[in-house]
Amino acid sequence: MFRLFVYHVEAARDENQEKGRILMDQFRIMERRLWYAITWPSAVLTLTFGIWLLVLNAGLLKLPWMHVKLLFVTLLVIYQFYGQRVFRTIATQPLAYTSTRMRILNEVPTIILIAVVFLVVMKSEFSWVWGTLSIFGIALAITYAIKLYKDRRERESKG
Repeated sequence: MFRLFVYHVEAARDENQEKGRILMDQFRIMERRLWYAITWPSAVLTLTFGIWLLVLNAGLLKLPWMHVKLLFVTLLVIYQFYGQRVFRTIATQPLAYTSTRMRILNEVPTIILIAVVFLVVMKSEFSWVWGTLSIFGIALAITYAIKLYKDRRERESKG
């Protein structure tokens, strides 16, 4: 969803205003369809099946790694509601967001999902400290890659 927001923000800043308006109208349609036909139903189904799994296997709640996993799931739920806020804002108001900010926000669930998979698969192999440092390292690498990409785009647009 945030990838569409990147394109939406960039279309709003397009020097050709007519082209930008046409693109923004198209992105609004795409965003609405994605948000209500895929994103929200997927979130609801995921939470429903996750809760169902915990009800059927209540012993999982006693495991420390599950507490951390549920923290990450909570972060994804917060991200979902933040995405709803951005979705509503972009649909009705002038954009106060930058494409770089949207690119960074686009990577947030990737980092969280990598953390969850790492946590579940490697729960007994590594210490929490190394796992946490690895996740922060991945986040920093992604942030740096976004900055490099932004710098390259700025150089190309000037030259």
